[in-house]
Amino acid sequence: MNKGVLAAVVVFFGFWMFTDPHGLANFTQSSSDSIGDWGEQLFNSVIEFLGDL
Repeated sequence: MNKGVLAAVVVFFGFWMFTDPHGLANFTQSSSDSIGDWGEQLFNSVIEFLGDL
């Protein structure tokens, strides 16, 4: 089942890349920005927590 899901995801992103490459690029960039912001917030929260100890 895992191989089937992985194949479906690869086909989906491949289709998206060929039909709307700019949309995929914008999605990837916004996703990475969001993940980076979340990681920065988590890191700062850990530092604050350890500082309060």
